[in-house]
Amino acid sequence: MSFHFSPFRRPAIGSVPLSLATATYLLFVPNRTFWEKGLTYLGDQKLALLVLAIGLAAAFAALCVAVSVKYLTKPLFIAIILVSAAASWFTDRFGVIIDLEMIRNAAETTSAEAGNLITPAFLLHMVLYGLLPSLLIVWVRIAHHDFPRKFVRNVAVIVPMLAVFAMAGLSHASIYASVTREHRDWFDTLNPIIPLVNAALYVSASQNERDIVAAPLGTDARVAETSTTSRKPRVTILVVGETARAANFSLGGYARETTPELQARDIVYFSDTSSCGTATAVSLPCMFSDLTRATYSHAKGLARENLVDVLGHAGVKVEWWDNDTGSKRVASRIGERKFFGLNDPEHCEDGECRDTVMLNELDGWLDSVKGDSVLVLHQIGSHGPAYYKRYPEAYRRFVPDCRSAEFSQCSREEIVNAYDNTIAYTDHVVATVIDQLAARQDRIDPAMIYVSDHGESLGEYGLYLHGAPYMIAPPEQTHVPFLLWLGDEAKASLDPACLAAEAARPQSHDNFFHTVLGLMQVETKELRSDLDLVGACRRMAGA
Repeated sequence: MSFHFSPFRRPAIGSVPLSLATATYLLFVPNRTFWEKGLTYLGDQKLALLVLAIGLAAAFAALCVAVSVKYLTKPLFIAIILVSAAASWFTDRFGVIIDLEMIRNAAETTSAEAGNLITPAFLLHMVLYGLLPSLLIVWVRIAHHDFPRKFVRNVAVIVPMLAVFAMAGLSHASIYASVTREHRDWFDTLNPIIPLVNAALYVSASQNERDIVAAPLGTDARVAETSTTSRKPRVTILVVGETARAANFSLGGYARETTPELQARDIVYFSDTSSCGTATAVSLPCMFSDLTRATYSHAKGLARENLVDVLGHAGVKVEWWDNDTGSKRVASRIGERKFFGLNDPEHCEDGECRDTVMLNELDGWLDSVKGDSVLVLHQIGSHGPAYYKRYPEAYRRFVPDCRSAEFSQCSREEIVNAYDNTIAYTDHVVATVIDQLAARQDRIDPAMIYVSDHGESLGEYGLYLHGAPYMIAPPEQTHVPFLLWLGDEAKASLDPACLAAEAARPQSHDNFFHTVLGLMQVETKELRSDLDLVGACRRMAGA
């Protein structure tokens, strides 16, 4: 192994020394969270941590040497360093774990939403931890040997390194196994191994899912006949919230008055509701699927029709209005109307729109309804980190509020204030939807459901934002607000004591599919009465 330096020309370095240097950098510089967790979880087992560091250093070295192929070494090392720098920013700053669903969520986001994450501090981080080491790799000349000698030299390094890795793992295997069983989040933060593996899994899954055709579901669906010869059209609006956590809804006992308008409406609030996932890319298609969280997977969801299709089979007109990142293919067979990015100076700014942009169109839509209809309003709601963009000046009720997407510039109190303002604005949006429905009860039979897709962490356990793997996700990311408003006719058809009892029980996104069918009185073999929150109460009211 040699390194030659001359002040008059670029230094030359062998591929093996460069690989070892890169491996050392990748393991110890962009892995602050991993090593902090290791120090915490291993406690006084310092020898085990030291042996782990030696073993991982050997494994990283073997991997880097193995990919140090002529003409590909520099591009590969630079790409890996840039990935590790970006991943370390989100892991170290927000406590985010870059798993498969986080990769999917990032791939399916909008440019405006992604732009909120590209802050000056992020760019500085990328320069220091990504660009500068990459420029060093660009600067040096790699002295490659001919293939036979290179192969022999590389194997001579890789084999002993893998042996060291194996011995290190076996020497304290029981300790590592015990700690990782108890703390599943630890090795999920190993950078860049976990992000790269999950990115490869996402690409593979996307290729496999590209040609999936949704199998028909609920083709037997029909709207139940009524005893009256003529009735008003049933109209249900489904407001799908974004990143609203139940912990900050005063409807559920939060000390601050974040939902005063909804508290003045006659609603049913399901106070103990769990989400299907911790990110939109999972929760949104899952909640519209007939599959439960226990049986749902992304591929399974794509392979079958969903709630909007079943409603369509029953003759119900369904529309999807989106002010977030799209329907995640839920509305692929009915189409969706996109509101984000509209040129509306009253409600839109910097390529994003506040949710009231959809309310402008709602009056006209309601006045045009002729038959049974369902409208989905997909909010941008409380999506971070730029919470301050989700509400207008009039809704800065809790101050001082964080006016930046860079949390390091704000105190935790300011971050929570900004988030609570987003909830207060959602309260206004949802209450306005209720009022617009209630004003038309002379010609329609209305109902509304509001439920958020997932929650949000606001510094608890050192976590911010959302997207944690479900098995280790804190309740702040999985406990979501869920409420039901009924017009006079719908309310009269349901037993109020029954509804109150259902509201007091634990519920989940699993109930959504079946409850919407129940509200619209759609009969199909796909309807599960045990998950329909209104069906049983209708039967009791009619008893």
